[in-house]
Amino acid sequence: MSLKLKWMKSSYSSDDGPSCVEVATVPDQILVRDSKNPTGPRLALTPTAWATFLPYAADH
Repeated sequence: MSLKLKWMKSSYSSDDGPSCVEVATVPDQILVRDSKNPTGPRLALTPTAWATFLPYAADH
């Protein structure tokens, strides 16, 4: 059975901007992808790694 993912686009991304990031959650992982390449590779992070990354991303 295939899991239907609900991808959410970053509020900082726009259709015209170069930095379009989307995230989806699955049990025990946060998935990240480039919204302009939805069938491309995905980065899978643990919730702990994601929580550690977010403050860094917010500052840059």
